[in-house]
Amino acid sequence: MPELAQGKQFRIGELAAQFDLNPKTIRFYEEIGLLPVPPRTEAGYRLYNLADLERLSFITKAKAVGFSLEEIAEILKLRQIGQRPCYHMLEILDRKIAAVDQQITALQEFRKDLGSLREEAGELSGVGGLVCGIIEHHKVTGLPPEKLLRRVAKKSK
Repeated sequence: MPELAQGKQFRIGELAAQFDLNPKTIRFYEEIGLLPVPPRTEAGYRLYNLADLERLSFITKAKAVGFSLEEIAEILKLRQIGQRPCYHMLEILDRKIAAVDQQITALQEFRKDLGSLREEAGELSGVGGLVCGIIEHHKVTGLPPEKLLRRVAKKSK
């Protein structure tokens, strides 16, 4: 974020360009309460100030490290009512780390299944099948990775 004069105001396109966002994204953040509704010029243009720019900076950084918009809204609300949101953020980070650990475990299990299939493939390559005997004769032991990861993600919420 570049150094800016305290009283500077920005139109939505200028603010969007600062963060490589689409102006529609900023309007959406406004709509859901992540950004306050800014004043407008007589021509109807939104005018954002330095505080809006700093808030948008926080939102984009929090999104970049995996926080959902709902989680970001919780944190911003805590700050708004005078509480210290960093403690809440630590709890969210702990949950996210636990979820990533579960995903890593699930992917390691899936990797093991793929390795087993690869070992079997040499033996099954000559076995006929409707499409490919390697797959058709393989005993599936777990869920495909996308279902496995969705299941882990649901448990972590």
